[in-house]
Amino acid sequence: LQRLLTQAAFAHPVFTDFDGIVGKDPVSLQDACRLFFEMHSREEVSSRTSYTARSPFLMDAMAAGARFADLTISHYVQNTSTEQELQFAAMKFSLPDGSDYIAFRGTDGTIVGWKEDFNLCYMKETEGQKRAAAYLNEAAGAGETIDTTNVRPLRVGGHSKGGNLAVYAAAFCQEDVQRRIDQVYSNDGPGFLEEITRRTGYQRILPRILSIVPESSVFGVLLSGPAERIVVDSSARGFVQHDGNSWLIERNHFIPAVQTETSRYMETVFSTWLAGMDEKERITFVETIFSVLESTGAETFREVAESKRRSFEAIYQAMRCLPKEQQQDFFRIMGELLQTGGSTFWGRLRGET
Repeated sequence: LQRLLTQAAFAHPVFTDFDGIVGKDPVSLQDACRLFFEMHSREEVSSRTSYTARSPFLMDAMAAGARFADLTISHYVQNTSTEQELQFAAMKFSLPDGSDYIAFRGTDGTIVGWKEDFNLCYMKETEGQKRAAAYLNEAAGAGETIDTTNVRPLRVGGHSKGGNLAVYAAAFCQEDVQRRIDQVYSNDGPGFLEEITRRTGYQRILPRILSIVPESSVFGVLLSGPAERIVVDSSARGFVQHDGNSWLIERNHFIPAVQTETSRYMETVFSTWLAGMDEKERITFVETIFSVLESTGAETFREVAESKRRSFEAIYQAMRCLPKEQQQDFFRIMGELLQTGGSTFWGRLRGET
């Protein structure tokens, strides 16, 4: 559990915007932190509402401590594309113990970032997943001349969607890179379609995957697969437990917990619901949701929330303009979700599940 805590700390600084600060070449964590706060005031960072937006403060605490003072970060990349339905960022930590930690960023507040998450329901490979595998190869030095007597072990991880990208990259990177991976960490990240988990690359890395979820996890149990799962306690409740900063610590390790009945219920509902839909229905559901959201003209959910009246009017008009058949399919699928939830609930009461 001590190692789990350390890796979770590395999964959060990648949410920091290092554009103009870190590139391919190594920069000390202390210098990166100093340069970031020269460009962004602490008041500015404090005013941000997303839990990931405050990741610079964790980075600041890490840079100030003796344990992480000698870390360097490199290979920072960030790319968001509405056309490619892509929201991607990653970076590499070079650790004093001679290993590297490759961190992938999870979902930010952008609508395109969340659409990429929903695409996992039906896509065998998203653009972000392809980028993640290619990035891991590049950051690990694949194709370069490496001193075989001094090959650096790798750890790969991320939070939320970043955990999904970490597992995918570790499963489908080059085999010589995969052999160097010591452990893969998915911190409350969603899983994969069963077709992915049956592939050879995934099966090879499976014994080295750890899924860490809070007791009331919702996101981390979606598309759950065969990887080992560790449940940890949290100071928050419900969906808010997705914030890794709420996970409880005792001395140098997470406090273990048991998955709640509600979390198990949600896991069963969504897996049953998705199993009952074909690929066309899943595509219809996802495309309808996000075509309506995109009609607001907003790029982030915060912008939608800040302009409630305008957003509601745009969403209402967008729904009205959808073809009747698409409207009917969408509401039918939503009804099936509610029905699945109800059936699961009553089945639990009768002791059937």
